[in-house]
Amino acid sequence: AAAWRGARPVLVAGALMGAGDVIAQQLVERRGLREHHGKRTLRMVAIGCCFVGPVVGGWYKVLDRLVPGATKAVAVKKMVLDQGGFAPCFLGCFLAITGAVNGLSVEENWSKIQQDYVDALLTNYCIWPPVQIANFYFVPLSHRLAVVQCVAIVWNCYLSWKANRV
Repeated sequence: AAAWRGARPVLVAGALMGAGDVIAQQLVERRGLREHHGKRTLRMVAIGCCFVGPVVGGWYKVLDRLVPGATKAVAVKKMVLDQGGFAPCFLGCFLAITGAVNGLSVEENWSKIQQDYVDALLTNYCIWPPVQIANFYFVPLSHRLAVVQCVAIVWNCYLSWKANRV
């Protein structure tokens, strides 16, 4: 049971990254089932399981130790650390990993990151600060990743579209 408890957030992150990619391909890019890139979806699932789930889940534990408590002021402090420190680094790593997994050369990957990073970070700042304040104030640590992943289905759709655009 303990092993399942530890694996569950990672598996949920992978499933929701995959769902975000399916939504991106079907609703945003309008590929249709015949043109759906299944390998792309599987790559996004792998990134969710191997990177997003463990890193975000671990970050919330670290953040809770750095700034303990659940007052409004603490929630704002956590959001500032999350959005000012973690989010920019995480987003850069996500774009780099996605480019590498998609087979881009180092030069192509760097160019794509330069092209997409600022826009993705600004979009991040439109979505995540209010979500994170509510998450840090109302939601216990054990459920924070799940709450974020529910909101993240839309964010994952955006990230998949952004990261996989040619």
